[in-house]
Amino acid sequence: MKKVIASLIAGLFATSVFAQAPAAPAAVAPVAKAEAKETKAVAKADAKEAKADAKADAKVEKATAEAKSDVAVANADATKSKAKARSKAKKAKAEAKADKAVDTAEAKKDAAMK
Repeated sequence: MKKVIASLIAGLFATSVFAQAPAAPAAVAPVAKAEAKETKAVAKADAKEAKADAKADAKVEKATAEAKSDVAVANADATKSKAKARSKAKKAKAEAKADKAVDTAEAKKDAAMK
């Protein structure tokens, strides 16, 4: 009788061990799913951040290019203005020289007539 009771108790322990064994991996599956979701969310957030950084960099590059273009236009305008000013100065100087020559000629003419 002792052997029968011992085998029944041993069988009971064996079945309880096997019955509980599948329950442990089932608990691991939700954890793995949660980790996969978290990994996916992190990857998505990183992609979003990278996209935002790329957009910001593009805006900065565009603004820089526009600023350089504006500077180039301003420099061209300044050069053009300087050229016009020099041209006007040369004309004014030539006119002044011509007026002086006319005045000198008239003064000599008047001096000769007296």
